[in-house]
Amino acid sequence: MSAIASIRARRFYAETYDTAGVTWPGEIPFYLELTTDALKRHRPILDLACGTGRIAIPLSETGLDVTGLDHSPFMLDVARQKSEGVPNIQWVEGDMCAFQLERTFAIILIPGHAFQNLNTVQEQMACLTSIKNHLDENGLLVIHVDHLDLRWLGEISGDKAGMVEVGQEFIHPLNGHTVRTLHAWSYDCATQTATHETIWDVASEREKVEERVESGPTFFHCFFRYEMEHLLHRCGLAVQAVYGDFHRGELTCKSPEMIWIAKRSR
Repeated sequence: MSAIASIRARRFYAETYDTAGVTWPGEIPFYLELTTDALKRHRPILDLACGTGRIAIPLSETGLDVTGLDHSPFMLDVARQKSEGVPNIQWVEGDMCAFQLERTFAIILIPGHAFQNLNTVQEQMACLTSIKNHLDENGLLVIHVDHLDLRWLGEISGDKAGMVEVGQEFIHPLNGHTVRTLHAWSYDCATQTATHETIWDVASEREKVEERVESGPTFFHCFFRYEMEHLLHRCGLAVQAVYGDFHRGELTCKSPEMIWIAKRSR
């Protein structure tokens, strides 16, 4: 499973995730609509790789019983602070490839491309098998992965492999310092693995860089449509739908995302 290397980088990533994190158009309304029936039936929801609670907390605010699981204690620290006083949400530190929660769920989510942190078939199948074992009889699994642009993959496996580029700039939420990001991507076609490295330069009011934080290499598996379909089938999960965006658009060659919905088939 891919992970940021140093403790400092992991803590920094968690502290700044909500400020620098990516969101997708229509994402929260999509999950809210999808969980309406679970709310009516008083059935719980599981958010895997929940991070700082970006999805879990809005769902819990509707009255849903939500469990968020993540392997990062730093992400969960932020999630707990954000949800302080919310009675119907719980946080669990654990591995999404091997968890045992002693209950089943109406819906299990893996949002925000988190499934792509699993870089081997063994990890992917272990995760899906654990999920299947935690689904209600008619429960739903929802997985959000990137629908990758082949031109971009070609670039980062060719001339732009490892090239450092300037990323976003934002204000650190805890100390008010300016954070400037640098990114480098590369891609191994043989393993379908994209490697990403991030540098965060933290500057004071005097524009002097006070600290440089480096993520080290993190690895993301690049899924293709029928690879996902066969993987789900192999793990006893039947595809109910696949969308190209959070507005339930058809998956086409120009779609930016793949949102998979599956049920237990056996």
